[in-house]
Amino acid sequence: MPKKKKAVKAAAPRKAKAAKSKVKKSAKPKAKKTAKALKPKVKKALKVAKALKPKALKALKAAKALKPKMKKALKAAKALKPRTKKALKPNAKKAKAKKAPKALMPAAEETAELLSSETVFEGPLFHVVRDRLIEPGGKLATRDIVRHNGSAVILAIDNTKSKRDPWVVVERQYRHAAGRFLWELPAGKLEPGEDPLLGAQRELAEETGYRAKKWKPLVEYYASPGFVGESMKVFVAEGLTSGDTNLDEDEQIAFRLVKLSEIVKMIEKGAILDGKTLSAVLLYARKLAGKRGK
Repeated sequence: MPKKKKAVKAAAPRKAKAAKSKVKKSAKPKAKKTAKALKPKVKKALKVAKALKPKALKALKAAKALKPKMKKALKAAKALKPRTKKALKPNAKKAKAKKAPKALMPAAEETAELLSSETVFEGPLFHVVRDRLIEPGGKLATRDIVRHNGSAVILAIDNTKSKRDPWVVVERQYRHAAGRFLWELPAGKLEPGEDPLLGAQRELAEETGYRAKKWKPLVEYYASPGFVGESMKVFVAEGLTSGDTNLDEDEQIAFRLVKLSEIVKMIEKGAILDGKTLSAVLLYARKLAGKRGK
């Protein structure tokens, strides 16, 4: 009986050891296989991480660069808040017209210092002087200037049939200086000391026979201020009544009424080359269009 008990005790631990060794032997090759299979994936993951590093750095730099811009945008938004509140007020005052830039409005008008003046030509319409002077800025200069009493230009309008597209009195005459016939507005030289409006009324009646009930100034300009001292004053004449002409002996003028829109088309095509007509007609057309837009 004691012999059987000893055999049982000796056999039990051997079976346990054998089981343990089987588990260990079967687990080792599987772990090695999985580790080998994972190696290329780990390498790929490392490569991807390395490739992403510069991109991540760039993204961080871009984010840092955007910070000051975001701050500026926030400041601008805050600055706009009070303005929008003012705009929303029902009793807010209308915005005032913008003033001309300071550069166009000198504090004091500078003049030249005339040293000497000599008349080198004298004619019935103008004379030419040779002036020695110190110009504003201190430059010493000699200038030949055509002196003229000035001229009056008349933009005679017949708007009885259409205020949107009125008729305009235009003349056609030969101009030797240009070497051709020109279409132009009625105009004429002012007498010494003559009032420009009276001169304009006289010239319109003499050249076209028309008289006008309503007169208003349009613009004043210098046609060629580099060497000609002629100032041209343009008047708009409305409420026309026809009459007889009183032309000078050397004047051969034909006139007609043309629609404002047609004259503008002629200007665009290059059919009108006279400076006073270009400036007066285009300015008047612009002002008329502005009135219609209101």
